[in-house]
Amino acid sequence: MPATKRYRYSVLKWIAGALVGVFLVLAGIAWFLNVKSRPMLTTRIKTLLYTSTDSLYTISFTKVTTNIFTGNATLQNVKIVPDQNRYKQLIALKRAPNNLYTVSLKKLVVKRFHPLTLYRERKLQLEEVLFDKPEVTMVNRQLAFNEGRAPRPIKSPYEFISKNLKEFSIKSIRFRDVSFKYVNNNLKKEVPFAIDDLNITLTDLLVDSTSAEDPTRFYLLKDIVINLNNYAYRTPDKMYDIKLEQLDFRASTGKLRVNRFALAPLHDEMAFGKVAGYARERFNISMNDILFNGIDMPLYISKQELWAKEMAIANGFISVFSQKGLKQKPVENKIGRFPHQLLQQVSMPILVQKIQVKDVGINYAVYNTESNQKGQITFQHTSGFIKNATNIQSIKNINPIMEANLTTWLCGQGKLDVNFIFNLTAKDGAFSYNGTLHSFNARVLNQITKPLGLVRINRGNVDQLKFNFKANDLGAKGTVAFSYYDLSVALMRNDPEKDHLVTRGLLSFLANALIIKSENPGPDGKLIPLSVNYSRPANTSFFSMIWRSLFTGIKYSIGITEEKQNEVKAHIARFKAMRESHLQRKQRRLERRLERERQEKREKR
Repeated sequence: MPATKRYRYSVLKWIAGALVGVFLVLAGIAWFLNVKSRPMLTTRIKTLLYTSTDSLYTISFTKVTTNIFTGNATLQNVKIVPDQNRYKQLIALKRAPNNLYTVSLKKLVVKRFHPLTLYRERKLQLEEVLFDKPEVTMVNRQLAFNEGRAPRPIKSPYEFISKNLKEFSIKSIRFRDVSFKYVNNNLKKEVPFAIDDLNITLTDLLVDSTSAEDPTRFYLLKDIVINLNNYAYRTPDKMYDIKLEQLDFRASTGKLRVNRFALAPLHDEMAFGKVAGYARERFNISMNDILFNGIDMPLYISKQELWAKEMAIANGFISVFSQKGLKQKPVENKIGRFPHQLLQQVSMPILVQKIQVKDVGINYAVYNTESNQKGQITFQHTSGFIKNATNIQSIKNINPIMEANLTTWLCGQGKLDVNFIFNLTAKDGAFSYNGTLHSFNARVLNQITKPLGLVRINRGNVDQLKFNFKANDLGAKGTVAFSYYDLSVALMRNDPEKDHLVTRGLLSFLANALIIKSENPGPDGKLIPLSVNYSRPANTSFFSMIWRSLFTGIKYSIGITEEKQNEVKAHIARFKAMRESHLQRKQRRLERRLERERQEKREKR
């Protein structure tokens, strides 16, 4: 029995020794291959980048570590830089790209690089390359000879690597937590654009004898995926934050989705103008569910031009607030700042063929120091479309018109159908607008007529408001046809002692009796459109000009014309004169009575 145990122990010892020996041999082989593969991999990487980019880029790193079992490699302190002299040579040869990139990072990870395949078959196949927290700078310069070129290398990289490799492929190239800076060398004094925490994934890079001509690839790639979780940028004037939440883009589909975009003011409504130091409109914008379709990614990469077939916006709001009574900025001039004019001032070339809008709220408010109240007008559930939003000259040469057709609800009640026609090439900002406002209770307008016009609508019903205007930088001319009935108003004034608006009884009576037409059309049944010629002050915004031109037509329609106002003023002047005369006669009667009483007292004494 003991002999059997000794025999088993001896067998186990030999087996263990053999396993240890095999492990040591394998470890030795792995170490040897690792050591041998490092200089080979280092040389291959440097040569590959240099030759495949037509000698434009070089890569440097301080250390490379490899693992033969996992097929992984790590490069430390990596820098990829362009050769400026070679770039000038490529420009002369008309082979230079529009973009130059500089990349630096502490660690670059290459996963599963298959060194045996590289050694035996001359194929460098990588599963993944990870750039962890790189700093990337892209400098763009538009070169005329690249105009209209297909999204593929000018000269196939395979021509440069074919002597050493049959194939070079990477399944996935990931840029994680990128600090990205864009420099536009086409404009003078252009401020570089910077963004952090950007994630980019390049899918299925292939360099072989056929990939450069593959129509399903762009720049030898199958796809580009971009992700940005959250982005915030404070405007240079320190008055707003621009925010983006969850941006996702996929080049193969041309779809870009943004969960939320916001222009968020840093101060509340009443503090905004005081912080700015002058009367300045305060914008508060939030748009959700923004989707672009049909983005031309190769065009954007080569020329930084954003072309998209369609853009959709759902669920958002635009709020505009201004405060009267603050000092005006001496140089404040809003001429040239209509929406289509501002679009032409955007430095990036843009074309969006169609913009779909769904369920967007618009609020325009003004604080009036005379009434110490805020008046506002709202447009709820705004939906519709905008066509041909562009600032690209070649597109404007073909079609210079941007059209907007929108349906909204005035103060949540009256349905408003409105159409805008913007001339994108007009130097004076010419555009036109027309529409129809359908039936609603006129009292809903009190939220703007009371604080701003000191007029309360007691009752009234609107059948229809139709308008048609042509406008430019100087103002708006057009017609307003306003159909309504049973209208009665009251004029108001601010009573500081009561801290609210009170009715001006006599003036209200005179207004209803002498000015206000209670219905339109009148007994004759004829509704005649009234002409409006509104001259725009230089500091009037787009929203304000639209509203004021319409309000002028409404005032004229209900009878508030200059002639009628002068007539009421004459009545008020006569009333004041009569009242003054009455008070004087009353005072004289009082004085005579007092004199008689004094005389009677003297006679009794």
